[in-house]
Amino acid sequence: MSELPGIVVNGASGRMGRMLVKLVSESPAARLVGALERPGHDWVGRDVGEAMGGAPLGVTVTDDPLEAMARARAVIDFTAPAASVALAALAAQARAVHVIGTTGFTEDDLEKLSAAARHATIIRAGNMSLGVNLLVQLTKKVAAALDESFDIEIVEAHHRHKVDAPSGTALMLGEAAAEGRGVQLGRVADRGRDGITGERVPGHIGFSSVRGGDIVGEHDVIFAGAGERVILRHVATDRAIFARGALKAALWGIGRKPGAYDMHDVLGL
Repeated sequence: MSELPGIVVNGASGRMGRMLVKLVSESPAARLVGALERPGHDWVGRDVGEAMGGAPLGVTVTDDPLEAMARARAVIDFTAPAASVALAALAAQARAVHVIGTTGFTEDDLEKLSAAARHATIIRAGNMSLGVNLLVQLTKKVAAALDESFDIEIVEAHHRHKVDAPSGTALMLGEAAAEGRGVQLGRVADRGRDGITGERVPGHIGFSSVRGGDIVGEHDVIFAGAGERVILRHVATDRAIFARGALKAALWGIGRKPGAYDMHDVLGL
């Protein structure tokens, strides 16, 4: 058992964190060696299994990343942008693969992650499911095939607790559509409409966000032309797909050269 690669879960008390703790601790391919939480969290110092309301797992929650990663080959991180950026440098120091499912990064954040990737293996994706990453590829191909007479709109829906919009997945899809069209997303994105906005600008890519209830994740890419529409859709009904993808990414990244990777690399797309 000790020969299995050790995995640390950052943000262990969160919804994704709890799911990852359970998944890794039950995996035949990895072992849970660390659980991280922010300083002052009431889980710090407790066995993570007991903190989750179950049997002890023999892993004590800590707020010290280097302590947690001392025996780890990878750390899986679904937290907040500032926490993920700070952890990236420490993961590089510990020579641990850093799998990032966090969304909502600023351009400055992304520059810092790129700098860390010169010394560390970082796998970052706005969505870690196989279906979504296939949808990204399809979006790029359809956008390349249809000209600007087809307007592109991306509609995403998530649970009421999600704090960023548009979702990281929606932005992935927008980037794919822009790449298919040969344009930069930042120049053509319409990320909010309100009031008298005027006619739609040809070639722009629109985003709409829905927040409510316990929606796991729904994404539609709409190509709207005169007299017809092409709609690509992905619906997630179980958050476990993201945890399974993240663990797959962590195991794939072990032994890779430092660099920035995404789920397309992991899945061979």
